[in-house]
Amino acid sequence: MKVLAVFPQLEIGADPEGVARYAREIERMGFDGVAVFDHVLGAHPDRPGGWSGPYTHESLFHEPFVLYGYLAAITTRLELVTSVIILPQRQAALVAKQAAEVDVLSRGRLRLGVGLGWNAVEYEALGEDFHTRGSRIQEQIAVMRKLWSEELVEHRGKRIRVSRAGLNPMPVQRPIPLWMGGGYNARAKEVIRPALARIARTADGWLTHVQPGDEGRVAIDLFRELVREAGRDAATVGLEGRVSAATTPRDEWPRHVAWWREAGATHVELNTMGAKYGSIDEHLAALEHFLAVARKPRAPR
Repeated sequence: MKVLAVFPQLEIGADPEGVARYAREIERMGFDGVAVFDHVLGAHPDRPGGWSGPYTHESLFHEPFVLYGYLAAITTRLELVTSVIILPQRQAALVAKQAAEVDVLSRGRLRLGVGLGWNAVEYEALGEDFHTRGSRIQEQIAVMRKLWSEELVEHRGKRIRVSRAGLNPMPVQRPIPLWMGGGYNARAKEVIRPALARIARTADGWLTHVQPGDEGRVAIDLFRELVREAGRDAATVGLEGRVSAATTPRDEWPRHVAWWREAGATHVELNTMGAKYGSIDEHLAALEHFLAVARKPRAPR
């Protein structure tokens, strides 16, 4: 099971030296990868129509593709994961181009996670329809995979047209691994079946928000059932779990890691945001402890 660090977008600050030190240190520790969240805009709480989202205009978010272009130059081994890019608020061909460039600069280390998002303010500002995002993402993914695999693409779909055009440079990975988030309401602890079925049909892996416990196990079992119903081998579809330092005490980390391992997760990540760490050093110390927990040999049964 591979171990990743969630890049602490909200708390790392805008100093390039701090960003670089964080990336170099998690690579030195032995983390397999880094995962980054995506938001283009934050809204002011008193905007017309109100605002109840967890982030505002004061919340700092580095742009994932630009950030990974930077990290590609200063790391050599870390997998660079988007967790997730809000795909339907962006143009598919442009995302395919940006992802291909990061894959080239990192020598094949990008894993692109995509999702639908929840922030209608971003969609409005980017000129995309928030209400049709679910119906549009499938075609976007199909076009992107073609652009990553074929030098010239011909596509005439419902919303996207590509007429004998292609990317240059092409990515190292053809196609780039494409995972999807969503499909589960973490607050309600319930599956969103149509979204989960779409992930099961389409994605190379599921970036899930399920939590250890009976509900989480039911959701994972259903996901694998939907993968098989789609005619796919469930053993070839990845599963990435997450542990939150803000909500999970450190003495519970071994139990959570063990649960994910028993659930068959291929990856597990630690999110240190919201845990009231006051410095990059505190984030790094927590990550080092988590890595030791995750890499500890299992006791024989």
